[in-house]
Amino acid sequence: MIPVNEPFLNGNEKKYLMECIDTGWISSEGPFVKEFEEKFSSKVDRKYGIAVCNGSAALIVAVAALGLKKGDEVIMPTFTIISCANAVITAGAIPVLVDSDPYTWNMAINQIESRITPKTRAIMVVHIYGLPVDMDYVIRIAKKYGLKIIEDAAEAHGQTYKGKPCGSFGDISVFSFYPNKLVTTGEGGMVVTDDEELAEKCRSLRNLCFQEKKRFVHEDIGWNFRMTNLQAAIGLAQLERLDEFVTKKRKVGKYYTEMLKGFGSIQLPLERTSYADNIYWVYGIILKDDLGLNAEDMMAYLKERKIGTRPFFFPMHEQPVFHKMGLFKNERYPFAERLSRLGLYLPSGLALTEEKMNEVSNAVKEILK
Repeated sequence: MIPVNEPFLNGNEKKYLMECIDTGWISSEGPFVKEFEEKFSSKVDRKYGIAVCNGSAALIVAVAALGLKKGDEVIMPTFTIISCANAVITAGAIPVLVDSDPYTWNMAINQIESRITPKTRAIMVVHIYGLPVDMDYVIRIAKKYGLKIIEDAAEAHGQTYKGKPCGSFGDISVFSFYPNKLVTTGEGGMVVTDDEELAEKCRSLRNLCFQEKKRFVHEDIGWNFRMTNLQAAIGLAQLERLDEFVTKKRKVGKYYTEMLKGFGSIQLPLERTSYADNIYWVYGIILKDDLGLNAEDMMAYLKERKIGTRPFFFPMHEQPVFHKMGLFKNERYPFAERLSRLGLYLPSGLALTEEKMNEVSNAVKEILK
């Protein structure tokens, strides 16, 4: 089986993990946590980094730190992972959705302003699958209406917007270190910001809001979202090779594009926009309507050939759990719906070889023919 993702763990990961074991520092108190926070936040041009146990936790902490309350509204894409909407709902706020751009697959930024109401407090930006959102427009709208920007850069490690690192644009920004990310800690996440007060709030929230002098007296509710020294050790070793990993991802994307271009029955990822070259976090394809197949059909055919795939995100406005809450009923976002029904991504992990990419490409072409 060719897996949809396989991480590279052949740098200093084992060396740093052995240091954790030899010293006994395996919990969140270990020195690798602080070092990882400092070096990662510096890499994305932020003053402060707060490491947490996963990307979903990073979103929850970021939203909570902004002080959003019941009834506040956050504009966000419908085409994203459920963690984004879950963080907003956990805070008592309301997700307000926009559709997807049919070419970049990111949020349709031209719909943001029409969704702003007196209750709007923030815009949640999610960089999708390898290309960043057009941040100049979002920043302009946020300033015009006095809104905060929550930037989800979980899929954009090493990506830039007009030469500036993704993750450096939000009032508060988040990353995930799940195994399919360019930097992985197995599970893990990080909140980054330039606001010292927000950073302190995030540190408190991830650590059960313990107080320095009266540890077990709590003024606020927080969570045990701490990252362990073991996770941070792996993350630090991964971060040392991020530039190498970005180059590898772009080679994967270029190879697939060369192999699959010319087939009018599928849409390939954009290679670049005016503000960024694709980083190909994953290599997605969208089947054309006239092909007579949906994503599930294609995935089943590829599975028969021992090739792993994943479907695209299922939109927030169609999630049964949110309908039970009374959210998004009768809302329609046609481009996001099309992405979710006809989109899938191919094996594109860092450990993927050219031989395996060739096998995957030939299988796709065989099915399309």
